[in-house]
Amino acid sequence: MASETSTTDAATYPRGFARDIEWRWPLVPARKLVTLNYGRALRADTRSPGRVPVFGTNGQCGWHDASLAKAPGLILGRKGQGPLGVEWCDKDFWVIDTAYYASTLTPDLDLKFLYHLVNYVGLNHLKDGTSNPTLSRDTFGAQLFPLPPLAEQKAIAGVLGALDNKIELNRRMNATLEAMARALFQSWFVDFDPVRAKLDGRQPVGMDEAIAEIFPKSFEESECGLMPTGWKVRQLAEVLDVKHGFAFEGKYFSDEPTRDVLLTPGNFAIGGGFQDNKLKYYQGPVPVEYVLSRHDLVLTMTDLSKAADTLGYPAVIPQAATGHRYLHNQRLGKVLITNCTAATPMFLYHVFCSDAYRHEILAGATGTTVKHTSPTRIRSFKTVFPPFDVLRNFEQIVTPWYLRATQNECESRTLATLRDTLLPKLLSGELSVAALESKLEVVS
Repeated sequence: MASETSTTDAATYPRGFARDIEWRWPLVPARKLVTLNYGRALRADTRSPGRVPVFGTNGQCGWHDASLAKAPGLILGRKGQGPLGVEWCDKDFWVIDTAYYASTLTPDLDLKFLYHLVNYVGLNHLKDGTSNPTLSRDTFGAQLFPLPPLAEQKAIAGVLGALDNKIELNRRMNATLEAMARALFQSWFVDFDPVRAKLDGRQPVGMDEAIAEIFPKSFEESECGLMPTGWKVRQLAEVLDVKHGFAFEGKYFSDEPTRDVLLTPGNFAIGGGFQDNKLKYYQGPVPVEYVLSRHDLVLTMTDLSKAADTLGYPAVIPQAATGHRYLHNQRLGKVLITNCTAATPMFLYHVFCSDAYRHEILAGATGTTVKHTSPTRIRSFKTVFPPFDVLRNFEQIVTPWYLRATQNECESRTLATLRDTLLPKLLSGELSVAALESKLEVVS
């Protein structure tokens, strides 16, 4: 179907769609659909504590006690060197002056549909300028958007929203599971709560008598301060080694998805954990010994940011998507446990997330703009190790939590792939929601 406005009439063809696509819907310039409203300045030091989300150019950047606009809201980043955010908000919100919020100009547009559409098309390619590139309202207004009938828009938004909601639910569940594991580690191995309870003649909270029995009921002095009687201070060198990754050649890096995914410090979350939103693809030869396996424990050895945000932090490698594999590059270190009777993977993961370890790694980091640590530095760290019975029980409790989290991650990746596959087909009209539901009924 022909566009309502031609691409020569101050219009921009929507990025991400083939030029020869057969549109079922008219293409309408954004200026006929929405108005982009400027946000209002609100410095962090002038905000009052509250439950109103504050959005800037890269997404939510804080909270306030007053709102600028009513829900629901579509917020678009306006300026900056980084990626411009595309955010949806279900509650009243505030937008600062580095972003816009959208108001519909026609009852024929569903704002949630537009959110999914703009999120797919993106905004960065529309920015202009160098020192502080900016998305102008005129440039956005010239963007052509497909406009299905309103009922179809709502149906499309419903399908895509359901997938996003499940992905978000999995993310929240994983955050809860991670918090539970960290709280248990803190209680057993940092605060020594079970030992303190027994010392006071109380039953340790949250454990049965069999597990409580393996904890001592007294403390002794050590070079790390008071520790439970009979436990040991060990250098990590006594229980593990750290293997550097391979220097994969830049000429083989690929912008398109390939079988091999090269993990970098960008795949590590601040505080520890794996994230797959910054995948780098590789299409060159791969030494088999540098292919990572599911549940491998790896550490960041280099961090390119000035704050060294992720330096030294760990991640447990999840199951790769079908047909893919994760590669171990030179900026990462793979942990090899050399004494299986003294250490377990989950215990070490939490040691690497601890404040004490983090402080020592940063204190010994080398470099200026690029921060480095080394296997020697990591292995020199000392901490309190419990007897293996305690480690085994900790492992048995937290491992199912991490397995569930891994399952959630795999499900979320599958759902994200499905969403990203369906989205352009639904937006262009190649696939209707009714046809999609019909296919799902046949499959079920």
